[in-house]
Amino acid sequence: MKIWSRMISSRYIKFICFLGICCSYRSVNGQTIAAGGNAFEIVSKGETYQFKPDFVVIFNEKDPEIALKPSGLKKVPYNIPTWKTTDNRLADYSQQAVDASVAGDGFDDKILRSAQQNRTANIYHAGTTYFLTAIKAVSAGDSISYTFPAHPMFTLKAWLIKGLPYPKVRFLFTPKKNGFYSVGYIGAPSFKSDSTRELWQPLIWTEKRTPPQPYLTPSFMTTIPATLVNDGHNSIGVLADPKYLPFQPLPLFTNSQFGVALLNHKSLLQSQLFAPMPGGVNSQMTAGRAFEFSMNLVVDSASITKTYEKIATTVFGFRDYRTNATVSMNTTLDNLIDYSKTRYAWFIDSLKGFAYSTDVPGAVKNVSSLNPLELSIIRDDKEMFDKRAYPLMEFMLSREKFLFAIDSNQKIQSPSRKLRGPIAPLSELQVLYNVFGKNNSFYAAMAKKEFGTTRIRNLDEVQKGKNWVNAMYMFKLTSDSSYLRLSITLADKYLQERVYTRITQFGDPLFSSNFFWPTFTNNWSALLELYELTGQSRYLQAAQDGARHYTLFTWMAPQIPDSLVTVNKGGKAPMYWYLKSKGHQQMYYPEETVPAWRLSEIGLTPESSGTSTGHRGIFMSTYAPWLLRIGYHTKDSYLMNVAKASIVGRSESFPGYHMNTERTTAYEKADFPLHEHKAQSVNSFHYNHILPMASMFIDYLVSDAYVKSDGKISFPSDYIEGYTYLQNKFYGAKNGRFFQFENARLWMPSRLLQIDDHALNYISAKMGDTLLLAFMNQSGAEVNTRVSVDLSRVGFAGNTTIHNLHPSGKSTFLKDGVFQLHVPAGGMAAVAIADVKIPTGFQDQLLHAEKDHRSDYADIPEGNTKALLFKLGSYAQKLFVFLQEDDTKWKKATISYKINGKKEMSMDKNEYPFEFTIPIEMDKPVSFYLKLTDINGKQIRTKITELGK
Repeated sequence: MKIWSRMISSRYIKFICFLGICCSYRSVNGQTIAAGGNAFEIVSKGETYQFKPDFVVIFNEKDPEIALKPSGLKKVPYNIPTWKTTDNRLADYSQQAVDASVAGDGFDDKILRSAQQNRTANIYHAGTTYFLTAIKAVSAGDSISYTFPAHPMFTLKAWLIKGLPYPKVRFLFTPKKNGFYSVGYIGAPSFKSDSTRELWQPLIWTEKRTPPQPYLTPSFMTTIPATLVNDGHNSIGVLADPKYLPFQPLPLFTNSQFGVALLNHKSLLQSQLFAPMPGGVNSQMTAGRAFEFSMNLVVDSASITKTYEKIATTVFGFRDYRTNATVSMNTTLDNLIDYSKTRYAWFIDSLKGFAYSTDVPGAVKNVSSLNPLELSIIRDDKEMFDKRAYPLMEFMLSREKFLFAIDSNQKIQSPSRKLRGPIAPLSELQVLYNVFGKNNSFYAAMAKKEFGTTRIRNLDEVQKGKNWVNAMYMFKLTSDSSYLRLSITLADKYLQERVYTRITQFGDPLFSSNFFWPTFTNNWSALLELYELTGQSRYLQAAQDGARHYTLFTWMAPQIPDSLVTVNKGGKAPMYWYLKSKGHQQMYYPEETVPAWRLSEIGLTPESSGTSTGHRGIFMSTYAPWLLRIGYHTKDSYLMNVAKASIVGRSESFPGYHMNTERTTAYEKADFPLHEHKAQSVNSFHYNHILPMASMFIDYLVSDAYVKSDGKISFPSDYIEGYTYLQNKFYGAKNGRFFQFENARLWMPSRLLQIDDHALNYISAKMGDTLLLAFMNQSGAEVNTRVSVDLSRVGFAGNTTIHNLHPSGKSTFLKDGVFQLHVPAGGMAAVAIADVKIPTGFQDQLLHAEKDHRSDYADIPEGNTKALLFKLGSYAQKLFVFLQEDDTKWKKATISYKINGKKEMSMDKNEYPFEFTIPIEMDKPVSFYLKLTDINGKQIRTKITELGK
């Protein structure tokens, strides 16, 4: 029999031919079905794919006790379902010992360190298997029913149902004996690995990385519930019916109704689906009680990422679905930064870092000094600089790793207690060098040294200095074109090896192992940076390819219902099991009923391969601004919609880290982070993420203005590399374009504007006596609202005027800094308010740097001591001195110093780390010497060192 379908909007013609005798056609919904034999074919782009009515039934008399276990794969931590087996020949799973460093939030000891048992991770070894093929097919209207051979243990019936966008297979399984059952559809086309272009099994098997066994992915870990194979012509797969992955309750392992697999029992690539999972929910069946399931058969004449997009949009309804839920993103940013300065944000001044006690008790961890530096510049925030940016600048130049712990016995996540920096990536050294007018020579010296070395900065990830990314930043630091040529040469080699050739193994030319999602794709954020530097389209195309592969890790299921959901039942917020085990307290939030979209994870990612079973959706969606820009440059609306879905309307302040156990609005609330550490129990708090999240919001706001203005608002940027997925653009140090204003400076102080309608986000800039404002409407409705400017920050005179800069927006000036504004749905308005008074502030001081060639660095042999004189624009000058040797050699350090030859002063440090920060009068030299007392009481004195000459 044959099915013919022609979809008007499709770029190809699809045929489905059921093998056997072809009969007359009947057209339904654009498809034509005729009765015939048992198997059927789909023809697309001239290629024929045979689907068969083939199934396997897996039976266990006793519960096989499904359990997640570490896969043991090299270079990638990942958990997989396993089953107990009484047949030692099938017990092919070997549980490996897990290092003590693998611990903390997201790592479940019940998975990682449970008892050794006879287990298998091979779905075909999970019980007794019975393979079945239909012996008869009967066509009736829009469906074909299949008859299977009689079996003493069960009855199986199946139907093919024609429909769009994909045909559907439905089966009805009725056991004749009590027990644990799973039914697998195994009739999809199969392929040898070397005959495919690409494959995908959520979460980690992407490009051409192939599972070594028939591993199952439980439904709660499927970003869409399918697996796919692309043979160079089409993408082929089996997709679960969305109703078996419901919105409520939050998908978890314990409620997963099915699993998907890609490698079959013959070691061929074949999309397969098993429902229920052996030992999982619904698998225990009673004789005579039927079990039903349905799935879609996918053949699409597109790449895997395009097919993924099509399934997301046509089957699961993904679209531009979010708006500002309760406040604007600017209000969220203001609240978040206010929170960052409170005791609840747990910044430990003495250690110059944010507490990391969620994972590593007693440790601190920072991401980058550029996050608070950017915020202090853009927001004209002196306090942010003094209390966060500058201490982190010292931390990033002195510490050996991002994770710093004084306790030498602490092993969790491999911290360091050594002061053997810099840990600042080369890109960060470049930005700091340029921001302060190239007056701090030690940044350039360190960068050149880092380019020729290898360093471990985070966890145990080895980073090589000499690569195309660092060569690009060496060019930005030195303006030496040989570095740019080297970057392009190495990047082109990278394109050949990593982008144009699909990777087959874990590990990467730039990453020694895989854990966080950026290591699974090409380095698409850096590729965008190289495109913006060179204008070469091949780097943009490669960045788009990497970005689209990154979306394979973003949730597109479950489908969001058009309904209300009640959360925080009984006035209690959900309690995260990990924090409950640590003795954290129950949190209370009012029970409320809200639209389902506000609670959805769609657009977010799990944290990583190793923690994906517990961290369902993390709020650190730093990929959002990058997707937005790449989507704009490539006219890829899907990337732009994923960007917005991941970040807009999710919280009123810092929301903590992730969704985990149950849907809630707790993390939306402005007061959510304003609790002591042990009083937080809805999700984990990684305090070092607070300021990177603020940078993420700044980046998105500026990028959204860039996109909505069609590039007419454009501010030059640098790169915040951080680590893992914490990359953002760095703004504020360079002036940019704001429509016809060519030398505007971003200036976004706290609560500059009050906007009556929270659907609008905004950015603000200044140029002389002109205030520049751009408003971005996040909603699907036009907005007419009132805007008020903070009169304590901007002075208005009688001659103040307002000018519309964007043709679609309109404004009407009222008085005293208040005006009426119209912004179209999803659009922009922009205005220039002339003849206002904007006082000179901290931002102007920090960025004003006269050329200064005075000495700023010294090595002192005793204690392996380093001395740095920071020249911070026209704002400040600070001396930072630290010993690299620790308390295994020294028990006390004293520094004695004179500023500009005046009175000698001293400071003592009686415990490690031995470091000193001394404010120095602007433009004055400082001389100093150290007295060091070793652990035996012997004292030595260094020679006098002078800096600032």
